[in-house]
Amino acid sequence: MPVKMIAVDMDGTFLNDDKRYNRARFLTQYARMKEQGIRFVVASGNQYWQLISFFPEIASEIAFVAENGGWIVCEGEDLYNGALSRDQYATMVDHLLTLPDVEIIAAGKEKGWTLRRYNDSFHRMAAKYYHRLERVDDFFTIDDTFFKFALNLPDNRLQQTMRDLQKKLGDIMVPVTSGHGSIDLIIPGLHKANGLRILQQRWGIEDREVLAFGDGGNDTEMLCQAGFGFVMANAPDNIRALTCYEAPHNNQEGVLEIIEKALNGEAPFA
Repeated sequence: MPVKMIAVDMDGTFLNDDKRYNRARFLTQYARMKEQGIRFVVASGNQYWQLISFFPEIASEIAFVAENGGWIVCEGEDLYNGALSRDQYATMVDHLLTLPDVEIIAAGKEKGWTLRRYNDSFHRMAAKYYHRLERVDDFFTIDDTFFKFALNLPDNRLQQTMRDLQKKLGDIMVPVTSGHGSIDLIIPGLHKANGLRILQQRWGIEDREVLAFGDGGNDTEMLCQAGFGFVMANAPDNIRALTCYEAPHNNQEGVLEIIEKALNGEAPFA
């Protein structure tokens, strides 16, 4: 079965634990993708401005499903933006500020926004994922288009907080686990799979022709939708159970190993 689209999550998937990838090997593969008419898509919970920094040579040629599907950019064209209404945004912020030991990033189109009062270690961590990040005194004076919240909290409170958020605010935003152990709140239905579907319709690509890679809860819909949904060997057991396809560990260039097979027409792509 020929592949016409390759979609990759970044943290824990395409990137190794040092947030790097074998650039020379990938660019050689990318040249072969173009020869074979295969589209390449970056599908991540991270900020668009951060994602393009990993692909300076080809950012204007490929597509980005950023912020877990909230923002889609295709070959430099701003293709789709999800958006909370001002009332929805205010409702979310009012509730999130009541949660103890939770640090918040409001993900906007222009910037990621967080509170000045949070400690420096959190800001250093956040800056790795939000290359445009600004500290403010409160969340209610910001003028931006918002499509996601990212929450940082103690690991032992992750699951209960997700359940509570789903029960309290699930009609406005859905909690999903991100690739780096925190919670992302996304607009219902605006997940990575929806972003891929928009691109597939643009390019005339069917689900069975999509090869996707992921390792976290925010990859679930994408992995299940793709004809070839590859879970990373380093993914949690519940994510690995989603599909029969598995890629080697992210520290072993697992994504590039499978892309090589797809380009060569080897099983299961024969």
